[in-house]
Amino acid sequence: MNRQKSFQNEAGPALYLVPTPIGNLKEISPRQREILESVDVIACEDTRNSGPLLHNIDIHKPLIAHHEFNAIQSTKGILQLLEEGKKVAVISDAGYPLISDPGSQLVAETVAAGFPVIPISGSNAALNALVASGLPTSHFLFYGFLDAKSTKRVRELEGLKNFPFTMIFYEAPHRIERMLVDALEVLGDRQMCLARELTKMHEEMLRGTISEVLAACTDLKGEMVVVIEGCPKQTERTLEECVKMAFELVEGGMKPKAAAAKACEESGFSKNEIYQEMMRRKDS
Repeated sequence: MNRQKSFQNEAGPALYLVPTPIGNLKEISPRQREILESVDVIACEDTRNSGPLLHNIDIHKPLIAHHEFNAIQSTKGILQLLEEGKKVAVISDAGYPLISDPGSQLVAETVAAGFPVIPISGSNAALNALVASGLPTSHFLFYGFLDAKSTKRVRELEGLKNFPFTMIFYEAPHRIERMLVDALEVLGDRQMCLARELTKMHEEMLRGTISEVLAACTDLKGEMVVVIEGCPKQTERTLEECVKMAFELVEGGMKPKAAAAKACEESGFSKNEIYQEMMRRKDS
């Protein structure tokens, strides 16, 4: 077991997970800025992207690259910095680090080495799109990127088609039409929202059925989040189906009232209605 008290030793070495703005630079928080100014090193996906971003928000710190292609070596280097007593921040090109970005191995090894890993609140495109989608938000699945190849993408969607909660995907603009074609074929014409260029000047939400959004998404540009309705609830059982189910439960050893109570679940009928119909048929 690992138990971390994040603010017990603020002077010591630590790994900070710091979100960066996903478009609008005004969305950087005082807390994000404070951490980025206080660390010794900032690890980022691509120094060519993060350098100008940090310069624009007046942050000037040594940068090191940490991405999927150098994760093993850079993880060793970051752990060495922590061993030396340094503080290290991890950022992505935009948004929350580790969400569809590398870093989980680094976090796991940092925790195993006994150093604190401290998350800082901030921008996340998936949540921005979800709350503005108009779809249910109580329960949801963040999936990230589907496979770029249609055959594998269809297989992934087949595994998700019966999932009952709102689903969130990331997608590249050059693949969005093909992705929605596959989603329409596998999932059916569900309600959805395509959110693009979130927090930027050309932010846009396309809400409607998959087929409606598909017809409107030709030549769209920018970062995209696709939010799709979960599997619609199954049609409620008829009274005939409920009574049949209740009698089968009785044959299996359940008492009639308990069987009626079980059979009424998600049916639209009360247990008394089902029980009375059972008794009527039994007497007839």
